[in-house]
Amino acid sequence: MHRLRIISGHLCPPGSSTDQNPDPRLSDCGSAARGDPEDVVVVHGLRTAVGKAKRGSFKDTTPDELLSAVMTAVLKDVGLTPDKLGDVCVGNVLQPGAGALMARVAHFLSGFPESVPVYTVNRQCSSGLQALLNIAGAVRSGSINLGLACGVESMSLRSIGNPGDLSSRLTDNDKARDCIIPMGITSENVAERFGISREKQDAFAVSSQQKAARAQDLGLFHQEIVPVTTKITEDDGNERVVTVSKDDGIRAGTTLEGLSRLRPAFKPDGSTTAGNSSQVSDGAAAVLIGRRSAVDALGLPVLGVLRASAVVGVPPDVMGIGPAVAIPAALDQAGLTVDDVDVFEINEAFASQAVYCVEKLGIPMEKVNPNGGAIALGHPLGCTGARQVVTLLNELRRRGRRAYGVVSMCIGTGMGAAAVFEYPGP
Repeated sequence: MHRLRIISGHLCPPGSSTDQNPDPRLSDCGSAARGDPEDVVVVHGLRTAVGKAKRGSFKDTTPDELLSAVMTAVLKDVGLTPDKLGDVCVGNVLQPGAGALMARVAHFLSGFPESVPVYTVNRQCSSGLQALLNIAGAVRSGSINLGLACGVESMSLRSIGNPGDLSSRLTDNDKARDCIIPMGITSENVAERFGISREKQDAFAVSSQQKAARAQDLGLFHQEIVPVTTKITEDDGNERVVTVSKDDGIRAGTTLEGLSRLRPAFKPDGSTTAGNSSQVSDGAAAVLIGRRSAVDALGLPVLGVLRASAVVGVPPDVMGIGPAVAIPAALDQAGLTVDDVDVFEINEAFASQAVYCVEKLGIPMEKVNPNGGAIALGHPLGCTGARQVVTLLNELRRRGRRAYGVVSMCIGTGMGAAAVFEYPGP
C-alpha cells in the first residue's frame, strides 16, 4: 500500500482536488503529496563555503565562528527567533576539549538564549547527518517541535592523528584491530577486493571536479552558501580580512591525464591518490527541521520531508562500502527503489568506494552528485552530512517538481548511513 501511494503521488501534483481521497485505489491520484501534520520537515538549510585545510580560506578560523555563521543565518533567513528552538545538535568529529564547549560558545556567539540547549554528536563522517537524525527523533518523540541540526569541522586547527587511549587487547581481535586501519588503506582494500581500477577512480574524480566547476560557474551554490568574513594570517605574520563565499577546492582544469600522473598516496603499488580522494577541509552547515504542524503554525516554508533513514555496520577494513548497504535499507523503509530517486548525494570519501557503491546499486551516474562531491568540494568531517542535505534539497528545488533524494556516506570503523528526503514541489 505504501509503495502504491508513493507511485500514485508521482502522478498527481500537490494541491490536486483528488488529494482529499485517502485511498489511492479509489482515485487516479494518491495522497502521498498531502502533508501529514506529524511529518518531520526541513524548513531551511545553509552552509559555509568549504576551505582547504591548513592553507585555505578558513585555516585560521575557529570552528565556533564557522558554526555561528550558519546558525545565525538560517534563523535570520526565515525570520525565526532562537527561543523557538527545542534543541540544537552539532555533528563534530575532531572535538576540542569535551566537545560541547565549542558548540555552546557558538550558540552564545549567535545570540541564542541560555534556555535553548545544545549538544554534540560524533559518528565520524556521518556526524552532520546524525545530528539531523537526532533532532528528527526528538521531534518524532514529541520532546520538541523545532530544532537545529548542524555540522562543523576545522581540519586546519585539529588533527586526526592520535587515536586516543585504546586497550592493548585490540590486537587480539581482528575486527577491533581493523578499526585503526588508515582510511586510505581501506580505500585500497575496496579497490583491490572489488576490482575498481585506477582508471575508473580517476575518471570519477575528473567528473566530480567538472560538475562542481560547472555548478560554481553557474552560481548554483550561491543560494546555499553563507558568506563569512574572517581573518587570514599570512606567512609574514600579517593579518588580512577576507569574505569567503566560494569553495576553495574546486579545480576546473583537472584532466584525466593530469590525475594519471599522480603517485599512489597510501601504498606504493596502490591506486588511491590525492586526486581521487576527498580533500581535508574546513566548513560548517546548519539545517532547521521540525514537526510539520508546528512549522505550518509559524508560517515557515517546507523545503523537504525526511522520509526514512538507516545506519548499518560493515567490515571495518572495507568501511567505504557502507552506502551500498545503508541506501537499500533506507529506501526499503521509504517504500522506494533506486529508480524512484532523482538525486543521490553520496559522499566521495574516496573514488574507489564511491564507484563501488554506485555500480553495486546500479545507480545511473547522471543521478550521482550532479554538482560534484567531496573530491572537488572537500570533506570537513563533521560538516559533510549536513552540507549534503543542504546541497541535495537545493538541487531538488531547482528542478521545480516533486522529487526524491538520498544522502549517504561511509563511516570510519565500518558503517554506512543514508537518509531519504522528499521535495514536495513548488
